[in-house]
Amino acid sequence: MSDKLQHECGIAFIRLRKPFAYYVEKYGSMAYAINRLFLLMEKQHNRGQDGAGVASIKLNVSYGKTYMDRLRSVEERPIHDIFAKIGSGFDAQLQNPEQTNIEALQTKIPFAGELLLGHLRYSTYGKNEMRFCHPVMRSSNWRSRNLLMAGNFNMTNAEELYQNLIELGQYPQERGDTITVLEKVGHFLDLANQHLYAKIKAENPDWNNQQIIPEIERQIDLHRVLKRACKDFDGGYAMVGLTGHGDAFIARDPAGIRPAYFYADEEVIVAASEKPAIKTTFNCNYEDIQEIQPATALAIKADGSYSIDYFTEPLPKRSCTFERIYFSRGTDPEIYTERKNLGRQLASRVLDAVKHDLANTIFSYIPNTAETAFLGMMKGIEHYLIEQRNDSYDHQSELGSQKLHEVLSFRPRVEKLVVKDTKMRTFITNDNSRDDLVTHVYDTTYEIVRKGIDTLVVIDDSIVRGTTLEKSILRMLDRLEPKAIVIVSSAPQIRFPDCYGIDMSKMEEFIAFRALILLLKERNLTHLLDKVYAECLASFGRKDPGEENYVKQLYAEFSDEEISDKIAEIISVNGIQAKVKVIYQTVDDLHKACPNHTGNWYFTGDYPTKGGNRVANRAFANYMEGKKERAY
Repeated sequence: MSDKLQHECGIAFIRLRKPFAYYVEKYGSMAYAINRLFLLMEKQHNRGQDGAGVASIKLNVSYGKTYMDRLRSVEERPIHDIFAKIGSGFDAQLQNPEQTNIEALQTKIPFAGELLLGHLRYSTYGKNEMRFCHPVMRSSNWRSRNLLMAGNFNMTNAEELYQNLIELGQYPQERGDTITVLEKVGHFLDLANQHLYAKIKAENPDWNNQQIIPEIERQIDLHRVLKRACKDFDGGYAMVGLTGHGDAFIARDPAGIRPAYFYADEEVIVAASEKPAIKTTFNCNYEDIQEIQPATALAIKADGSYSIDYFTEPLPKRSCTFERIYFSRGTDPEIYTERKNLGRQLASRVLDAVKHDLANTIFSYIPNTAETAFLGMMKGIEHYLIEQRNDSYDHQSELGSQKLHEVLSFRPRVEKLVVKDTKMRTFITNDNSRDDLVTHVYDTTYEIVRKGIDTLVVIDDSIVRGTTLEKSILRMLDRLEPKAIVIVSSAPQIRFPDCYGIDMSKMEEFIAFRALILLLKERNLTHLLDKVYAECLASFGRKDPGEENYVKQLYAEFSDEEISDKIAEIISVNGIQAKVKVIYQTVDDLHKACPNHTGNWYFTGDYPTKGGNRVANRAFANYMEGKKERAY
């Protein structure tokens, strides 16, 4: 509960479709576009806190002038660090802009471009260093060969892609998928340039290079580049690319794992990882914000025209359900409704857990992101009470006026039990005494729990590792001396690693997996661990090692309830006096709440790509071998 989950990264893209002077005249500022980019990134701040980056491209800049700008930061507040520096560049030039030639002024101001790209980074892979921050750049003296890229992605076959680059004759300096993707796309962008040069020169033998190069820029087909570059990609991705001459693309993976949306009108084309960010920043209608469909790319030409086309074969759509449960902002009306539905689906099981004794039950939630699911759960409780009241009306003569009044006037007890002290920091990171300090990051409201009488029901978005719950929150709640504590997760049990952008990669960190291992030992079934380990090792030697997730068969030995009960034992071993019960969302109810989003591999082990199966098997093998490392 309240474990820190490393989020997915976020993308932000703006393309001005009119001359730069148009925005200065209409909005009264040279900084219209850069201000919008700041808002677009700030409204997605939840997607990245380890680093950020911004890039800009100016169109129609004369020779010898800078037309590409890039700035990245890994400071504590990277967005503000970046935009403070960018803003100082604008301030230095904007003495009296209404009396200045706008085009001349634009060339002097860094980041005063028609194309803007922003990225928010969570360090799911690599250290928190500047070189790992997006946008990444591939430079050339030919504008149409320059490439800037940023993305929300992780490739499960990064090693294979790395070897592909070597086979192409390159000498890659890093093995990470960010550079590999950049170099792969950049390679085929180079080939497109070479092909067009030869073609145009053959058709126009009298043309010189100054005539050929603009025609190359006009004819480059980014959809074709992506078709060739991305055919071997296995992973989840939403990635943006800008070429130096002003073309751009936003591409989404074939299964639609990672989210991407865009909005276009006569003034701008905008893309982002979340719809509310676009809605808030540009005050557009929700229905005008479109989803970029799986396996398609939105390609934008330097003249501002755009097209959408497939660059690879689509897979069955498996968009990430964790987006709906946890990552995206709840201000999206669809996500808000889905989160309420997630809570509502849990109400009947919560009622069973407290034996319908609502008079002696207190409901609450941790953290604040779980509030929407909490509201949904309470809606479910209210529905039960309405049924009780209707039944009382039917039997009012038997109940008597006083009892009838009690039933009709009853309201469930809702309290803010736990508050996170955002000002408190734990300065000790590797000492055993840190656990005690972590406890005090949270505080509670005292003297509202009747000792030995009340049951506490506390809902969270998800319970992944269980460490904060075990070492902090549960201890704190137990000090209130309740009769029982019911921990509720709006997400199902997280059993398998994610390999598409979320930092959930080590099997032994999942509390559900820890519970599984204990159950296997208790039932004398540990020989199954060796069997699955052997199957995983055998699969790594095959040409296609991702045909099956062998770890699934271990979980099949036990019911969801058995694993949940074992989790309750794990988290309550350290002197917890109250009886503890853990309730997880079921996968079936998850899909009822989020019917249009079926990416559930963390819960079921049903990965949308073969690379996911390979990662799950490798993660299990790492556990068996005692390796504390990522499986991708």
